[in-house]
Amino acid sequence: MYSDDDVNSAVAAGIFNNETARAFREHVAQRQHSAHADEEQFRLVTGFNDIFVVIACCLLLVSANYIAAQFAAGLGPFVVAILAWGLSEFFIRKRRMALPAIVLMFCFVLGAARATFDWLPMLGLPNDLDLLGAGALHHMALYVALNVAITCLVTAFCAWLHWRRFAVPITIAAITASLVALVLSLILGFFPKAHALWLLLLLLSGLGVFAFALYWDSTDPLRETRRADVAFWLHLLAAPLMVHPVFALLGTFDGMSEQSQPFIIIAVYLFIGFVSLAIDRRALMVSALGYVIYALSNLLSNQGGISTGFATTALLIGAGLLLLSAFWAPCRHMALLMFPRAWCDKLPPLRSKHID
Repeated sequence: MYSDDDVNSAVAAGIFNNETARAFREHVAQRQHSAHADEEQFRLVTGFNDIFVVIACCLLLVSANYIAAQFAAGLGPFVVAILAWGLSEFFIRKRRMALPAIVLMFCFVLGAARATFDWLPMLGLPNDLDLLGAGALHHMALYVALNVAITCLVTAFCAWLHWRRFAVPITIAAITASLVALVLSLILGFFPKAHALWLLLLLLSGLGVFAFALYWDSTDPLRETRRADVAFWLHLLAAPLMVHPVFALLGTFDGMSEQSQPFIIIAVYLFIGFVSLAIDRRALMVSALGYVIYALSNLLSNQGGISTGFATTALLIGAGLLLLSAFWAPCRHMALLMFPRAWCDKLPPLRSKHID
């Protein structure tokens, strides 16, 4: 089994040229009766050895964290970060294993983040909040927000170092998430009234990450390089940041007091599906799926008197998504007809034989 990275490596080594590699991909896509770009491929597991290595790495890192913590408080995460980097040198740089690369990246970044947060000067904060005035309480909240912001900044820097060395696609999403948390912590720390706009801030953050993901997608519309994998993880990060505030603002968690709420949520989900078709990414639909099932099941159970509302909703939505998956290329073709030609040129092309 050959991945896109293997084909790109062969091109870089001069074994194939770009035209031959593209022809090879098209040939494989035709044999599989689907478009290569429409598959939204990314490397997760290259073999069972990936799972074996991940289990061994987790055992090693958890044990090292526990033993190091016995010597000094806060030493465990630092040791985990160092060991994760060392393991990455072999299993990512030399062996190029997909799943261990993701796990070791997270272990390194989270270890660095936890070590930073533990080592920040948190002493001096009063333990009894009842003895504090309102101004002191706000000062403490600002102090905590600054500590969180510093931790996020160090985390983003460590993730950037890991990206420069190992270029694991999910690392860009980790950097972006750290920077989003940094900005939000500073805003909420310095402007207490911004807590009332928490959902709006989260939505704006999601839109920013979504735009960043579209930028990475635009640099590789054929999705033949690692940039497409980077965009995939960014879309996966942007989806909940955008979807949760939208459905929360629509009152999904307020008991569905209005009869029109479920239908509004369904309309929003259809719009999300239209966007997903246009950009050829399914992450948005998956992230919004739980909200739609919750809304429809409440509608059927509370207003329709159907005791199996959740099961009925899951059945209908599951069938609809399977149909959409089976006819993704034709549906996407119809969706793209609604966009200007200049926009379509920047989106992944349709290469399915069902369309051509």
